[in-house]
Amino acid sequence: TLGAMTSQAPASAPATPSSAPVAAADLQSLLPTPANSQRTDGPDSIQENGVHKHFLVSAAPADAMNAYKTALEGAGWTVTVENSGGGGGGGGSTYTGTNGGAYGVFTGGGYGSTTDVNACAWPSKPSDTNCGQNN
Repeated sequence: TLGAMTSQAPASAPATPSSAPVAAADLQSLLPTPANSQRTDGPDSIQENGVHKHFLVSAAPADAMNAYKTALEGAGWTVTVENSGGGGGGGGSTYTGTNGGAYGVFTGGGYGSTTDVNACAWPSKPSDTNCGQNN
């Protein structure tokens, strides 16, 4: 005869970052404010349930964007540098990233000691990743 059989719940999988869409209300908290920000515009709602913020930063473009990449990574983003360049005192960068299920586009550029940074996040990767224009 078979002994008593007990039913056990399956073991829980180890915690891993979720790839489920992020609630729109949580997106704002995923966008860190860059160091040396002088002004913040937004948050504004954008296409496909996304959120956009613009920051005016008192720093050279390369310095501002390198520092913002570090801040994004510190906030849990996995960041990819899509492009970065400059010369003659100006420059800019575009980053994309994921944070759980959220998708982000981060662009910045400027001249001298002033940089405009646009940060956009969506609950999941949108079909249109346009992050808006400088304000």
